[in-house]
Formats: sequence, structure tokens, C-alpha cells
Amino acid sequence: MPYTRKPAVAGWFTGEGDDFRLLGTRCTACGSVFFPREDVHCRNPHCAGGTLEEVPLSPRGRIWSYTDSRYRPPSPFVSDPELPWEPYALIAVELEAERIVVLGQAAPGVTVAELTVGMEVRVVPGVLQEDGDTRTVWTVWHWRPTGVAA
Repeated sequence: MPYTRKPAVAGWFTGEGDDFRLLGTRCTACGSVFFPREDVHCRNPHCAGGTLEEVPLSPRGRIWSYTDSRYRPPSPFVSDPELPWEPYALIAVELEAERIVVLGQAAPGVTVAELTVGMEVRVVPGVLQEDGDTRTVWTVWHWRPTGVAA
């Protein structure tokens, strides 16, 4: 029986492969864009508020900052205590069109040694966890430097 793919957070991204995109919301009154999405009211303190519409966000951006995670985070983060901890890179990316900064993990295999501030990256689908009991793959997004093969 195949695994079912489910987003770790519903409504935050859509698509597969080259069509994978983060989803945000845009206020129709002031044009402010939000990620994570906002579904109740405009978070811009200078806006009287408007309708919030879902919008796909730029698939590319530039690294604003980055660091590596060298410790096993506490619960509720899911990690198998029986397996050795694998450090991973965290990247803050300024999206190309929206000019907002979105945080996420680097794609597997990408280390901080390969990253530089200002480097172009692309959002790609990723895996948070595979649950063998329920045969579910919980999906998230990752950042991959452009020009680096999947």
C-alpha cells in the first residue's frame, strides 16, 4: 500500500515539482502580503482593512540570512531519539516579488558551507516526517539554491 502525502500545515503550500508554491494572502485594500497566511484581518497597522485573498508567492528569492541547527530540538518537534541527530541549515529568504522574508529549512544535502547571503534559492517540496504506522508522508517546503540539482 503506497504512502499518502499530506501537508504538515494545510493551506500553506500547493503543487508539486516546478509548480510547487507557498501560499500567502494579500489585502485588497493596501496590497500587503502575508506568510504565514492571514485569514481574519489585515496585519498592516496603517490599513483600515480589506478582503484577504489567497495568492501564490514567488517561487524564488535571495538568502537574507542563514544558520545551522546542531542540536535536537525539544518536543513537539518530531525526531527519532534512536537515530543520531543530523544537523540541518535554516534559511531566511526574501521573496523576489513580495519582498517579505520567509524562513525554512534547506533542502536535504545543502549545508551552510554552500550558502551565502544574497544567493538565489527556489522553494521546493520537502518531507517533515514519514509515519510508517499510518503510511503518511507529512510534507513541508525547503529552500534549494538555484543551479543545485535535486
